[in-house]
Amino acid sequence: MAYDTKRQKNLMYSVLLLVPALIFVLIFLIIPLFKTVYYSFTSWFNFSQTKTFIGLANYKQFFTDSVVGIALRNTMLLIVFALIFQVGVALILAICVDSAHHGFRFFRTVYFFPIVISATAIGLMFSLIYKYDYGLLNYIIQAFGGEPQVWLTKERSIYMLLIPVCWQFVGFYFVVYLTAIANIPIDIYESAVLDGVKPWQKAIYITVPMLKSSLVANVVLVISGCFRVFDMVYIITGGGPLNSSQLLSSYMYYKAFADYNTGYASAIAIIMMVLGLSITGVVKVFTNKIQGDT
Repeated sequence: MAYDTKRQKNLMYSVLLLVPALIFVLIFLIIPLFKTVYYSFTSWFNFSQTKTFIGLANYKQFFTDSVVGIALRNTMLLIVFALIFQVGVALILAICVDSAHHGFRFFRTVYFFPIVISATAIGLMFSLIYKYDYGLLNYIIQAFGGEPQVWLTKERSIYMLLIPVCWQFVGFYFVVYLTAIANIPIDIYESAVLDGVKPWQKAIYITVPMLKSSLVANVVLVISGCFRVFDMVYIITGGGPLNSSQLLSSYMYYKAFADYNTGYASAIAIIMMVLGLSITGVVKVFTNKIQGDT
């Protein structure tokens, strides 16, 4: 009887501790989500009190909007580049730094440092680097006898934008990999050395397979993060020129706070959420299948 009473008290304390978090999630996540779903079915302009129900009209507009095609293509391009650099390059860097006999702390600090800089500051820095008249990039080119270039053109802007976006978070995934590598039993590596396994073989056949869970987690984080990129687009290119560097996130912002078409912006937000969850789900199913086969 006393045990049951103590158990009930512990349960009550646990519930009380969870209540603030549940209230926070309800107010700042659940309620806004349902409101956004409702707004996506309305014609709502200028944040006015007038909201007219229009059914699926906003969703139909999404699939016929030419700018959405550009933004969707750019978002998918960002995901591909982010997976290559933030997942792939970060993995290579982590393996190399872990194998280094000297400078481990130095390289860990250097690669992680961009994470502590705000996206706004990085965006301002790269916007100055890309300047035509006094930008660092053109200064270096001219120092070697070249001609200055206009970097943020319609054709180049999205690629110039991908550089700082991908660069900023390489260090984060690098540290995730380093932590996972540190948890691999040292006995496995010692046995491999005794068997005459070369360093590159150790990395491919031991380290990488042991990092599968971290790889899956990083892929999911990268994909979800790509749908939240906004700061650098707004600062470096503003989505231009001629919407050539728009992402779905930046185009949603433009529709809500520049075009004041909040209903359509809500529809874009819902489609972004569904798209992100779908891609993440497919990736998880695919990776789980690979893990099951191995």
